[in-house]
Amino acid sequence: MKRLHIKNNHNHTFRRVLAVLLAAAMTFALAGCSPRELHIGQVEVNTGVATAWITPARGVDRFDIPAEDFSAGADGSVTYTGTAYRVLQGIDVSTFQQDIDWQAVADSGIAFAVIRAGYRGYGKGSIVEDDRFRQNVAGARAAGLRVGLYFFSQAVTPEEAAEEAQWLVDAARDYKIDMPLVFDWENIDQSTVAAGDTVRTAEMTGEDVTACAVAFCETVAAAGYDAAVYGNRWQGYYDYDFAQLKDYAFWVSAPGTADDFYYAHDFWQYSYDGTVPGISGSVDRDLWFVPITT
Repeated sequence: MKRLHIKNNHNHTFRRVLAVLLAAAMTFALAGCSPRELHIGQVEVNTGVATAWITPARGVDRFDIPAEDFSAGADGSVTYTGTAYRVLQGIDVSTFQQDIDWQAVADSGIAFAVIRAGYRGYGKGSIVEDDRFRQNVAGARAAGLRVGLYFFSQAVTPEEAAEEAQWLVDAARDYKIDMPLVFDWENIDQSTVAAGDTVRTAEMTGEDVTACAVAFCETVAAAGYDAAVYGNRWQGYYDYDFAQLKDYAFWVSAPGTADDFYYAHDFWQYSYDGTVPGISGSVDRDLWFVPITT
């Protein structure tokens, strides 16, 4: 999956980071009070940019796996050592991984793959199929992996997000898809694109993106598929309204050796540069938390 750029745009990000740093400075400048005394009712989190205090969203469950239940391997993999969940190792891929030996991937212990089916361009907004989508799904299924699909969104309205979802549903019907169809909205930093290119999503707010995510997930669910939303720590804390998304799975992008995202989620992307037999170069690595019920 392409790397997430911090929301909303460069200037918005600068203002937010500055606000976090100023708040921290003010906290420690107030004599006689500890940071925790000044933040009653809040929790300290890693935003992916810095640590910050947030007020937890009401009615949204907290992630319940402690850091000590994760173990990092010498190869960069992370495993779960607790007993409350059955945790599966997975990857997410697109045309950037080029040709994949899916049997070698499966033989290495990878149990699932989330495959990019398509994307909307950040400039003109056209929907394009990933040129290795069908090859990847067929290969992953033949190797016995569970498969989900994601769509790289650049929707600017709920109507566009619903269009993307319907496109993804139509693409999924040709295959046995036994994992969610995922809304992957990412902000494109203007400084990273070619001179003269227009970034159509530059003025999107968190409220806008949440509305798009809801429209996407509702369309997917209405078609009989499970829906999920992908986002990084910053989006999860400052953009997405989980009260509106509580009926859908969340897949957090939070690289590290232990999962530290505060809110409950089903999937964790723990590395952008993992290695897996059967894939040349780097690949994103993921864990899927499946509760053990008695």
